[in-house]
Amino acid sequence: MSEKAERRARGGGGAARRAERTAVSLETARYIERNIPNLEILNDEALQIIEWNADTVLEEIGVNFVDNPAALDLWRAAGADVQGERVRIPRGLARQLCATAPGRFTQHARNPARNVEIGGKSLVLAPVYGPPFVRDQAGGRRYATMEDFRNFVKLGYMSKWLHHSGGTVCEPTDIAVNKRHLDMLLAHMTLSDKPYMGSVTEPVRAEDSVKMSEILFGADFVQQNTVMTSLININSPLTFDSTMMGALEVYARAGQASIISPFIVGGAMAPVTVAGTLTQVLAEVLAGVAYSQLIRPGAPVIFGAFVTSIDMNSGAPTFGTPEASHITYGAGQLARRMGLPYRSGGAFCGSKLPDAQAAYESANSLNMALLSGVNFMLHACGWLEGGLVASYEKFVLDADQLGTLHHLAQGVKMDENGQAMDALREVGPGGHFLGCEHTQANFKTAFWRSDVLDYKPFETWEDEGARDSATLAAVRVEKQLRDYQAPALDPGIAEALEAYVAGRKASEPDAFG
Repeated sequence: MSEKAERRARGGGGAARRAERTAVSLETARYIERNIPNLEILNDEALQIIEWNADTVLEEIGVNFVDNPAALDLWRAAGADVQGERVRIPRGLARQLCATAPGRFTQHARNPARNVEIGGKSLVLAPVYGPPFVRDQAGGRRYATMEDFRNFVKLGYMSKWLHHSGGTVCEPTDIAVNKRHLDMLLAHMTLSDKPYMGSVTEPVRAEDSVKMSEILFGADFVQQNTVMTSLININSPLTFDSTMMGALEVYARAGQASIISPFIVGGAMAPVTVAGTLTQVLAEVLAGVAYSQLIRPGAPVIFGAFVTSIDMNSGAPTFGTPEASHITYGAGQLARRMGLPYRSGGAFCGSKLPDAQAAYESANSLNMALLSGVNFMLHACGWLEGGLVASYEKFVLDADQLGTLHHLAQGVKMDENGQAMDALREVGPGGHFLGCEHTQANFKTAFWRSDVLDYKPFETWEDEGARDSATLAAVRVEKQLRDYQAPALDPGIAEALEAYVAGRKASEPDAFG
């Protein structure tokens, strides 16, 4: 960036102040702080057995770090037994290395009011990640484009209960593979002021993410603060590939956060039993988090667990199942025993449409995540067809339902107003509470209310076209995109970001493979 552009990026002067004054301010709920207990299904003996078995896996079976000689050297120097690409980690070493990872950290947004705390009792909600297809009621199922990506970022920005802009909310297939991350990051940075995720598909793309963040926040700020979270998937079982590890290395060195997340389909990529799968999950997370701390002690990380079961007849993944819930609850207990933030859950479903199957499976998954103590929930809205599809209608339906998680997490208020003794005294036997003073003082906030679902009488609903939930959601999508206004951004920073993207795109030919 030129000296002139850098000066403009730092300040912006009157134009920046005018943009800030004219911007539309949207209400975004603060990240959730739980006032309810976590559901714990494993006793201490079970947890100790799983932890012992995970250490046994690391010591006796080991993990593979493929195509990454530098990683093997780091492990060898740390005291691991390295034979070829197999790394066997002595009992206790991985856990010892993990001890330097923070238990809670702040991810900064460009709007400080949207900063999120990840860890402890917090729950941060982020949208769907990774689908190559999109679906809407008008156009059906199709490959995702950059226009779709921008639309989903806008919908995420407009969603009250969503705290985070996410990452690859859909895969824009009309942009070259080696360049689309630049457009995606630019969209997150300019169309929203919520926190966002960095690219992980190649180490150089992670480096682009850091450099663009330095333009947005300032290099000094990025060096001293966490402004990105990234999703580092482990190739289960027990394999750490050089692409994902290369991205992890970039983010760890830069002090940016990484979700270390096994990708488990029970029965295919892990044992069919809950305890066996939890053993593998813990072993993989221990190795991944330990490696991040070998790169940079104190680098922020999140204990990740993406777990689903499998239909043994068809081989298709299944969602919202009790077995996946057992694993998610158990992994939460293991994460808390490690003192690490926990990522899992989402609005998971295998349905092809935003229908009853999608609603049942997603509701099961969302409530499971809330009760399991998840701190960072990816895929909180928009997920359809096993993650192959980002659905416009399901995005707004899910995002609306996230409000129930906020209210459930508040717990039961036992202050004087919560006890409502004045109301009970005022109404007495045989009366009603609609007009009493306590109801009048509390009716606006007493009950959560959907902004999408229909509560009207039958006659009114019929007169308005007898619309089902997907149709109501399509109307809301249209309204939110029509009402969208971009959050204020210093024009100098915007210009510098666009210049960086243009320069990087011009530096290499398109590649679609």
